[in-house]
Amino acid sequence: APWCFFSTNHGYSVVREERPNIYSEFYLHPSHPPSFHISYFQSFSKISDAHNQRFEVPHEHIKPPATHPSGSFNYEVELTHNPFGFQVRRAATKKVLFDTTMGPLVFADQYLQLSARLPSHNIYGLGEHVHQNYRHDTNWRTWPIFSRDSFPNGGTHNLYGHYPYFLCLEDESGKSFGVFLMNSNAMEVTLQPAPAVTYRTIGGVLDFYILLGDTPEQVVHEFLELIGMPMIPPYWSLGFQLSRWDYGSLEEVKRTVERNRAVDLPYDIQYTDIDYMEDKKDFTYDEVNFKDLPQFADYLHEKGQKYILILDPAIATSKRINGPYEAYDRGTQKNAWVTEADGKTPIVWPGVAVFPDYTNPSCKEWWTDEYVRLFKEIKHDALWIDMNEVSNFMKGSIKGCDDNNLNYPPFTPSILDGVLYSKTLCMDSKQTWGNHYDVHSLYGYAMVLATRDALERVFEGNRSLILTRSSFPGVGKYSGHWLGDNAANWNDIKWAIPGMLEFGLFGIPYIGADICGFFDDVSEELCRRWMQVGAFYPFSRNHNAQHYKPQDPAVFGVDSLLLNTSKHYLNIRYTLLPYLYTLFYKAHTTGDTVVRPVMHEFYSDSNTWTVDRQFLWGKHLLITPVLDPGVEWIQAYVPDAVWFDYETEERITVRKQQVQMYLPADKLGLHIRGGAILPIQRPAVTTVYSRRNPMGLIVALDDNNRAAGELFWDDGDSRGILTKSDVMHSGYNDPNNLKFENITVLGVSSPPMTVNVTHNNNNVVLYLKDLNLILGQNYTVRWDQVSDPTPETQRFDCYPEPNSDPTKCRARGCIWGTSTTEGVPWCYYPEDYGYTATTVIEQPSGWSFNITRNAGLRSSGRPESPDINSLRVEIKYHTADLLQFKIYDPTNKRFEVPVPLNVPSTPETDETKRLYIVQVKKQPFGIQVIRKSTGTLIWDSALPGFTFSNLFIQVSTRLSSDYVYGFGETEHTSYKHDLNYHTWGMFTKDQPPGYKLNGYGVHPFYMGLETTADAHGVLLLNSNAMDVTFQPTPALTYRTLGGILDFYIVMGPTPELVVEEYTALIGRPVLPAYWSLGFQLCRYGYANDTEIADLYREMRAAGIPYDVQYADIDYMERQLDFVLDSQFQGLPALVDHMRGEGMRFIFILDPAIGANETTTYTAFDRGVEEDVFIKWPKQLSNDIVWGKVWPDFPGVVVNESVDWDTQVEIYRSYAAFPDFFMNRTATWWHREISDFYNKTMKFDGLWIDMNEPSSFVHGTVGEKCLGPPVYDNPPYMPPLESSHRGLNHKTLCMNSQQHLSDGTPVKHYDVHNLYGWSHTKPTYDALLSVTGKRGIVVTRSTYPSSGKWAGHWLGDNNSSWDQLYKSIIGMMEFSLFGFSYTGADICGFFNPAEFEMCLRWTQLGAFYPYSRNHNGKQDPVSWNASFSEASRDVLNIRYTLLPYLYTLMFYAHSEGSTVVRPLLHEFVSDRKTWDIHRQFLWGPALLISPVLDEGAREVQGYIPDDLWYDFHTAKAIEVKGQMITMPTPLDHINLHVRGGYILPWQKPENNTHYSRKNPLGLIVALSDNGTAQGSLFWDDGEGIGE
Repeated sequence: APWCFFSTNHGYSVVREERPNIYSEFYLHPSHPPSFHISYFQSFSKISDAHNQRFEVPHEHIKPPATHPSGSFNYEVELTHNPFGFQVRRAATKKVLFDTTMGPLVFADQYLQLSARLPSHNIYGLGEHVHQNYRHDTNWRTWPIFSRDSFPNGGTHNLYGHYPYFLCLEDESGKSFGVFLMNSNAMEVTLQPAPAVTYRTIGGVLDFYILLGDTPEQVVHEFLELIGMPMIPPYWSLGFQLSRWDYGSLEEVKRTVERNRAVDLPYDIQYTDIDYMEDKKDFTYDEVNFKDLPQFADYLHEKGQKYILILDPAIATSKRINGPYEAYDRGTQKNAWVTEADGKTPIVWPGVAVFPDYTNPSCKEWWTDEYVRLFKEIKHDALWIDMNEVSNFMKGSIKGCDDNNLNYPPFTPSILDGVLYSKTLCMDSKQTWGNHYDVHSLYGYAMVLATRDALERVFEGNRSLILTRSSFPGVGKYSGHWLGDNAANWNDIKWAIPGMLEFGLFGIPYIGADICGFFDDVSEELCRRWMQVGAFYPFSRNHNAQHYKPQDPAVFGVDSLLLNTSKHYLNIRYTLLPYLYTLFYKAHTTGDTVVRPVMHEFYSDSNTWTVDRQFLWGKHLLITPVLDPGVEWIQAYVPDAVWFDYETEERITVRKQQVQMYLPADKLGLHIRGGAILPIQRPAVTTVYSRRNPMGLIVALDDNNRAAGELFWDDGDSRGILTKSDVMHSGYNDPNNLKFENITVLGVSSPPMTVNVTHNNNNVVLYLKDLNLILGQNYTVRWDQVSDPTPETQRFDCYPEPNSDPTKCRARGCIWGTSTTEGVPWCYYPEDYGYTATTVIEQPSGWSFNITRNAGLRSSGRPESPDINSLRVEIKYHTADLLQFKIYDPTNKRFEVPVPLNVPSTPETDETKRLYIVQVKKQPFGIQVIRKSTGTLIWDSALPGFTFSNLFIQVSTRLSSDYVYGFGETEHTSYKHDLNYHTWGMFTKDQPPGYKLNGYGVHPFYMGLETTADAHGVLLLNSNAMDVTFQPTPALTYRTLGGILDFYIVMGPTPELVVEEYTALIGRPVLPAYWSLGFQLCRYGYANDTEIADLYREMRAAGIPYDVQYADIDYMERQLDFVLDSQFQGLPALVDHMRGEGMRFIFILDPAIGANETTTYTAFDRGVEEDVFIKWPKQLSNDIVWGKVWPDFPGVVVNESVDWDTQVEIYRSYAAFPDFFMNRTATWWHREISDFYNKTMKFDGLWIDMNEPSSFVHGTVGEKCLGPPVYDNPPYMPPLESSHRGLNHKTLCMNSQQHLSDGTPVKHYDVHNLYGWSHTKPTYDALLSVTGKRGIVVTRSTYPSSGKWAGHWLGDNNSSWDQLYKSIIGMMEFSLFGFSYTGADICGFFNPAEFEMCLRWTQLGAFYPYSRNHNGKQDPVSWNASFSEASRDVLNIRYTLLPYLYTLMFYAHSEGSTVVRPLLHEFVSDRKTWDIHRQFLWGPALLISPVLDEGAREVQGYIPDDLWYDFHTAKAIEVKGQMITMPTPLDHINLHVRGGYILPWQKPENNTHYSRKNPLGLIVALSDNGTAQGSLFWDDGEGIGE
């Protein structure tokens, strides 16, 4: 930023204003004369001296306006009088585009400055420089503009051409404008963050043209209309070309030609550089080394090839070897040279040379005459002109440059070397157009105009070609350009793409870089990758410098990968030449770009604004090269369209997102856009031969199964001014009698019925062959398809219920189509099935609009669930990384989840801070959420099938990748979801873990991992029964049975940040008491308190660390809450004794309260009195909804020989279920817990179970639910356990009524999944209040935010090996769900445990955050001494590391980080970690790799890419980022500490009461660079506080 800047009143003021018909004039003056005037016409503005003639560019094409334009202007100009300034606005939007009022006008004789504020940072153009990125950096970057012979090595210095022109994209609307300053003096342009642009030029006038367009392409059209449309090159010039500076001899040139011919390389043009000349003299040739050069063109023409030679402007003054240099002599006679300041003396330099003044008509005549003479002597096909900046190998002249204000102006822009005449002429040199000071940057332009005249004289009716190094706007009308003398390095291959894109803006579509680099020896890999991308440069030439190794493809060897991949992609180029030639025709007639920025086609997608490592050919071909060494996976952007892989013909499943694209050594990415028809031709080794071959079409269908295209075809060589109206689209007769032979149609999803075509079912491609269609005639090609063209992976299930058939399917307005692929729906939605959005307008804080069900759709097919036709959509931008979208019925209130979330009171209205962009698709309605940094589409519900009915809601979304984690609670066999048509039901149920069986909790949350290794999370806040279906699209379908759609998306972008942001939304995990991290024992089936006392004694004797003892329902009298059984009368004293030795005790409480007691049962009696139990709605009954759970009738003896259902019917008492939503229920529950603690026995934590809620009868006693049966048996039933029995199976009737805390009545149908959630907080509050300590609550049933108050165990698992490894998956999922305190029942709950399995489980369970052994007699002392010893050893490790674990718990509680952590959370850039679920981390630094298979004595484990140390031996692991074999004997578990981390530890004891008194220590694991860091959280371990 400048420290010295203008005051606000600096500048000029308007003193007179005139408005003639054609333009307006304003006369200005500063504090002192002279005065100036500014004139406006349309988008043209010019500031000049009112009294003195100043130099103005004598452009060949641009002319001042002659007539007043008709119609209305699309811009407005507003003048500010004092100080002078003007604003150019877009008339339609009033947006200010170019605002000079931000800074003053400075207009001195040799210093002109003007600044203008711009509407956006999306600035492209200005040149010629090497811009490392296509979009400019606006952070105070200054770019000098002054033509110069310099190396394009990535600096900010000026290069060969002079382009004071830029394009500015305003916003996602695509509206853009261009600004062209027609001034040829040396200048600099500064871009600053305002955003703004400042011009500083040292002469001429300020002659601005501002061009407004609705799209970037339209701006290019307008600019080219101004400066001249590009030439259309001859067809042969689109072929591949070879060149080299200093072949040394014609024989070497021919050897190069022959070796490349011999390998059948497509190859049209051979060059010779200046080494063909005699002593580098123009219009001569070396008659020794190139003695046969006059016949060389014939040699090439025999094989259909062309010859191009070079000419430089400098003309030597010395004689030729055998006589005078006649070209020089004739030029002197015509006064053709640039002169010294006297206007007479030709400037001469050592060398010795003079320079033609191409602005002099006499010089142009001389140049044409010499060229005619050259052509008669040496036949060739086109001309390459170089060194025309103009280049001189010394500063100025032999005698230097005079000290005057032209050679040394008062201000010199920041040009290379800081001297205007460096490597060129003195600025006071004279040319016909003016001082070289003014016309220096026009030298190449003038040379092109002269050369155009010369070529027209020689080639007459043939087009030929000019290739120039120096250029100025308008050169493209006659010439192509290459990007100069680059080098063989990986930077220059990258930077060539922004260079080509910029010259597309500048009007030179015939553009390319020297393939494989000009300077330096090239590596095989670099040249191979460069040949791949160079095959798609419009000007495709391999060229290098003298003294470096040859680099033509054949020189690498006949069998080389480089040659083969070069041939492969050059054959593709030649196949596509009809398309490329058509693009050049479009450029020539309308100003279209050929090499096109992705942004020009997809400007509404802000992610494309910076894409400059990929480019398009026209609209329809996307080129994605590899531009870095040693790379096969690259990050590429797939724009928002249908795309087909050119080579495999497969449709790409992703769109509008970054992807990891696999491009091995011989491949680059090449994709055809849906909607394209590309004309093609069978390739050959030259275009002479390929143009005789049959043609064809590639038809790529778009989303609507449509495509369109064009073909321009002529003889490829004739000269003539073409306009679009000159071209007939039929009736053309080609001399080669060309025919269209083959048509390939991409995206045809089902085989056609006709039999005379072939069809590839795998890639959905239709081939029509041997058609024999004559070029120029009209034909129609038809085919009928068997069925709807929707690809199988794009089908969304319209009939998820069983037993679908065509009649049922079509009754819903859906499509029936069978498939042989398992899981593919046979009944699926048509593309227009859904809703339509109307009047969609984005506000700074989000969106709010209505959507309407599409007219003509049939009912969704469930008569008991009528469709809702009108819905409201609200999208809220809560924070930079959190957004919400909600869809609901605006006319009828529906149930909404009463779980409070932490959302900010004010939205994030600053778009620049948000990590996301939201777009709304109107038809079919859908919401798209895009990651701004990568363009990845992370949510896209613009898919068919959106249904919103009373009892059935369905919505689908595309996924960003195949990597999805989460959704629960149910048993998953892998952490990453299998997307191959799997459906998972969610409805809380007392259901032990089992595959696809809905379990205890409901968590409609998932984390998506994008192909870019970014992550996001999605929560559906809905508590009704639901399911989710994955399909390999990849896509996800939600189906829920009520409520509304209320989605929240957190943006990460790392997996850990996803969890942190999610827990910030739902609540951070509870911080458990330190003692709860100790080992714990429980058993369902203790006969009496003596068994507990014996176990405690045995554990102490074995020295096994152990902190917590439980009592399951056995301690209760007939399983009645708060009543102590007679067999456990000694338990209170035992608890006191154990607590006195540092132990802790946890009791179980179930929610169901027994109701048939013959004596006082205080808990029930007070509950009835206080009306806390769930009842029927009053219109149905005033009674409690009775269930049955554990409590038995009083005074009965259960006959356990009868079956379970009979036992329940005969012996179980009625049970009432508290409605924990109500405040009075929480008060009642608190009192019962308090009374038990104070009057019966003490405890330290509470375990709440059976709170799904579970009942042993279905619905109610007698199993006759009251009310509408549709709620117990809804019209759609998710795939739940025993779904055929209804939602009330093993729980309450769905018509049961509960009341929210504000008194609102709700159906159990809507809140069933929230029962455990509502149970947890009152329990947590009571525990803290009663004990005065933190303690811990462990709950079975959970919902998002339950983790704020409780931990969770994974339920009633089975003693089996598969449950052992699945426990890791379960813990990692609950880490996502916001639970840090998790674990599984060690050794399993059901069935007897086996020794080896239980020991391995004990080793794994020692690293569960919640480490509890629960079930029959399987505790560590129940086996043998070796088991006890192994248990003691591994638990001692746990206890040693408890300070580290407790610190992790603190960070989870305070920041939301995970404790049990998947490897991918720490190593997300390593794709191998994305599938790992048999290892896990404690936080970032401890890797646990357990044995999970029977009989295993070694583990195949992954060592992530970092330094790791074996915990047991402290030795560093010598590998990184690979699998290793870890020996794992029966008494061992693999633990590794990560380098760079410090782990706090403490000497273990038999429980934490004693271990916390021991000294602390640190494990310091140094990183590769010898550093480490860590942290420790420490408190009293149980205090209550924030």
